[in-house]
Amino acid sequence: MADIKNNNAAPAFGEQDKHEALFLKYKNVIIGVLVALLVCVCGGFFYKSYTDKQFASASTDMSKAQEYFSMAVMDDDAALFAKALNGDSIEAGFLAFVDKGGKVGNLANLYTGLCYAHLGDMQQAAKYLDQFDAKSDEMISPAAIGALADVKANLNQLDEAADLFVKAAEKADNNTLSSQFLVKAGEIYESQGKKEEALKVYEQVKAKYPNSPVNRTIDAYIERVK
Repeated sequence: MADIKNNNAAPAFGEQDKHEALFLKYKNVIIGVLVALLVCVCGGFFYKSYTDKQFASASTDMSKAQEYFSMAVMDDDAALFAKALNGDSIEAGFLAFVDKGGKVGNLANLYTGLCYAHLGDMQQAAKYLDQFDAKSDEMISPAAIGALADVKANLNQLDEAADLFVKAAEKADNNTLSSQFLVKAGEIYESQGKKEEALKVYEQVKAKYPNSPVNRTIDAYIERVK
């Protein structure tokens, strides 16, 4: 996922390149912290449903793909993401599970979308992330929505991306993730010339998340759009 840099001043958008400046941040989407969160949360997700025999069996079959995914995140290794997605000569990858339906298919959609995002195929990433039912797990939901927002921004679907970042912030409702999601939404609004909308989300960061990593620079963002 693109990083919000904690500089002493907020980045400025020039009149000629303000629309390009934002997109450069999303050109190579790195899911980053959110992916790490998903690795932890999704790993535990299987164990919560151990009484469902069919789900337990399918989750075991998908464990190798999860292993590849975890290693790929650690090493930022495209080859490992490809193995997580497509499988190897012995074990199936996430793509083999997306049509299973139920909890297995839903989670496979999420992993498949994230794999495609890391591999640079944003159209496919959007397709599978859109198919993931974020309501299925409240812990995963903010991260999944934020990941989809990044993909939509990369695809230049800015209105939808901004809405998703705001939604992800509401779902997360914590200093770290919510503040970053809101700043990203604000930057998208700025790139569209929507200063009032940008000001609203920046002021929300300042008021609601005073201990956030970006709060010490949020005044500069606010002053920029006033």
